[in-house]
Amino acid sequence: MNVASTDIATQVGSVDLPNPIMTASGTSGHGTELADYGDLSALGAVVVKSVSVRPWPGNPAPRVHEVGVGMLNSVGLQGPGLESWLEHDLPALTAAGARVVVSIWGRSVDDYGRAAAMLAQVPRRGSAMVAVEVNVSCPNVEDRSRMFAHSETATAEVLAASECGLPRWAKLSPNVPDIAAIAGAALRGGAEALTLTNTLLGLALDTETGRPVLGAGGGGLSGAVLHPVAVRAVWECRAAFPGAAIVGVGGVASGQDAVEFLMAGADAVQVGTATFRDPRAPWRVVRQLERWSAKRGTSVAELRAGSRSRAAAGAAGSGAAGPGAAAGAGAEGGADAGVG
Repeated sequence: MNVASTDIATQVGSVDLPNPIMTASGTSGHGTELADYGDLSALGAVVVKSVSVRPWPGNPAPRVHEVGVGMLNSVGLQGPGLESWLEHDLPALTAAGARVVVSIWGRSVDDYGRAAAMLAQVPRRGSAMVAVEVNVSCPNVEDRSRMFAHSETATAEVLAASECGLPRWAKLSPNVPDIAAIAGAALRGGAEALTLTNTLLGLALDTETGRPVLGAGGGGLSGAVLHPVAVRAVWECRAAFPGAAIVGVGGVASGQDAVEFLMAGADAVQVGTATFRDPRAPWRVVRQLERWSAKRGTSVAELRAGSRSRAAAGAAGSGAAGPGAAAGAGAEGGADAGVG
């Protein structure tokens, strides 16, 4: 049985996408860096590397370290600043036919507000931007550099300050005891969707010197090791918010990984660390998802409907510890350091 490509179409809140596969912020550059490997318009959307209102140099090298089936990174949100991105990168993405989700970050609530004000000035006609992903896994200099994403209050304040006329997606951290509580704050702050999740906190040492291998010390752990953590976050947030839009991200390297997220409750999926090994990974995942759907005579819409029905019926808690369970809580030793 042949299933038309439209059968993998999806919606993330008010945003219609031809398929649910996107790039993940921080893993495919600020612009058209992946265009040599595939047609950007064939992806659901391109989520660009997080940008702030001002240029930012990032962290000292080394910035990336392979750890088993995962990757530890501390790039430190290096970027050209939003003004430069709007002038140089957005036009190229628009010309490539990409649907663009711009990711923003800041070190204060005012930073997010200023970024939102700049985005609000971009004419919607002819623009490729379809949403803004608000990366709250950043240190809040107004609160002793604690992560916005670790506080319900700070998360809600950032999302409220980021209103710019585009749908807002809140990218949350898994390094909290109750991610559903933070997700609820993001939704109250105006988020239309939840992006679950950012990286786990990690550290790798050089066994000759005893010093951290990354220039900034600790970093963000991503890749296959993050996948079950992110799937659980999606499952729990779908149970807590049956009607919310959710994007799953973490360790997606195959169509099967994407299907698992969709079954857990995601409306769309982002491919990140896999692109470091294979820059064509996002397009490969699209093809594998198409084949999986065709073989079973199903669609992404049916998978999404199934997860919502399960959540609405209150069956989401079977076989998994609830939000805030001890298994999900760990020692906090630093900041989320995802590639952003």
